Amino acid sequence: MKKNKVLPYILILPAVVIMAVFVLYPIIVTFFYSLRKMKLTAPKDTAFIGFDNYIYTLKSFDFWYSLQNSIIIMIIVVIICVLLGLLFASILNFESRLKNILMAIAVIPWALPPVVNGILWKWIFYPGYGFLNKILYNLNIIDEPIQYLSNRYSLMLIIAIVVAWRNIPFCSIVLLSSMRAIPDVLYDAASIDGANKFQMFTRVTLPLLVPALGIIITFTSISAINVFDEVITISGYSNLGKTILLEDYMTTFSFLDFGRGSALTYLVMIVSGTLGILYIKSMSRKIDYL
Repeated sequence: MKKNKVLPYILILPAVVIMAVFVLYPIIVTFFYSLRKMKLTAPKDTAFIGFDNYIYTLKSFDFWYSLQNSIIIMIIVVIICVLLGLLFASILNFESRLKNILMAIAVIPWALPPVVNGILWKWIFYPGYGFLNKILYNLNIIDEPIQYLSNRYSLMLIIAIVVAWRNIPFCSIVLLSSMRAIPDVLYDAASIDGANKFQMFTRVTLPLLVPALGIIITFTSISAINVFDEVITISGYSNLGKTILLEDYMTTFSFLDFGRGSALTYLVMIVSGTLGILYIKSMSRKIDYL
């Protein structure tokens, strides 16, 4: 009897050790770094300064600029993923011979690494000889190349499109599985009441997709806040397209300021952790169809 009680703890011990070493320990160490003045260019000039790194970061223009960029990307990504996720899930929900082929094609952006996605889209929007400029030029719509990557807001839009393109397959699959879980009896009852296809979608399907939409919104928000590879491949380390995660990376590894970089890491972790809690709650929410 005692052996049966001890066995579960023995089985989960490797996972606990891995989490403690690779997750819990770095979190604790990073927090202590964030309370110190710690710059590798001046290794002897270290001291405990409390929350000064956090105060400096919250007063920094670069922090708020990068946070604004991240929020802009997040809003656009969420809107695109929700709308196109609903559209593609609705298309895939219809019975068709091409359903399996369409499903395989839809998963391709999700399967590709973020760096590859960024490079592909960079050549589409490349100012000089990009694919989009070439099409517009051949159609006599433009006389000279459009500098898509030289404007802050157009750059944020392009990065958001790339991030959304990578996440749309996940959103479509989540919504598709939720659509197929809705009992047919609800649609039969709505049909008897005289509802048309649009009314069935807005009054039956959409309300029952709210938990799935909650998962999508929180997941895509986390993905947008933590965007890094796409930014690097599209705009490099320029200040124009700097996001909060890129600001954290540059502070820590370019300027070698581990104190302020650790404080910024914790601020990013708080934002991502809050969204993560919402994501977990959305996944654990039950749906009562009847």
